[in-house]
Amino acid sequence: MSQLRILLVDDHEVVRLGLKSLLERQAQFHVVAEASNETEAVERAQEHKPDIVLMDIRLAGGSGIEACNKITRLLPETRVIMLTSYAEDEMLFAAIRAGAVGYVLKQVGGTDLIEAIESAARGEATLDPSLTQRVFTEVRRSIQREEASAFSDLTNQEMHVLDAISEGKTNREIAEALFLSEGTVRNYVSSILSKLGVSNRAEAAAYAIQHHLKDNL
Repeated sequence: MSQLRILLVDDHEVVRLGLKSLLERQAQFHVVAEASNETEAVERAQEHKPDIVLMDIRLAGGSGIEACNKITRLLPETRVIMLTSYAEDEMLFAAIRAGAVGYVLKQVGGTDLIEAIESAARGEATLDPSLTQRVFTEVRRSIQREEASAFSDLTNQEMHVLDAISEGKTNREIAEALFLSEGTVRNYVSSILSKLGVSNRAEAAAYAIQHHLKDNL
């Protein structure tokens, strides 16, 4: 296996020295360059085209996230791992959106950092174990928001009519259950089909099930 070429980015020289010393004890790693700020990080990345950029998320006079965004756009094959001292949700998701494949706390042990770099080189996402639950929680919230927005155009009564449609009830059965006239139910059904952009009751029922309507009632 050829050596992994690594760019170190941190605004503290002592930290860079420590990281370089740790990494270059491993025969498979070679630190090709260092940078102390956002501008240098992008310039060094373009110059050396490293396999891995190990970058502090907070840089003096700039942002590691912005540098990550620029580097991943300019060099799609280069993989960026963000290093941080704090487990901040906002920074975590900003780094992921910027294209980082790893997010590691600086308190991590040397062996774990080496494994994170090797995982990133294989194309695998790497996340500090202490942050995993936060990611899953945010993903679940995002899904819930997306599902809720799927019915945002419907009134509360239309949602209950759609729920009854998804259960296979006829207009008469819906009218009886919701204390409405059949004519009113027909109007609701027509409105629901129009708002959801579907052609018939079967498609409306499938839409309701797909987007978990019952969880939003």
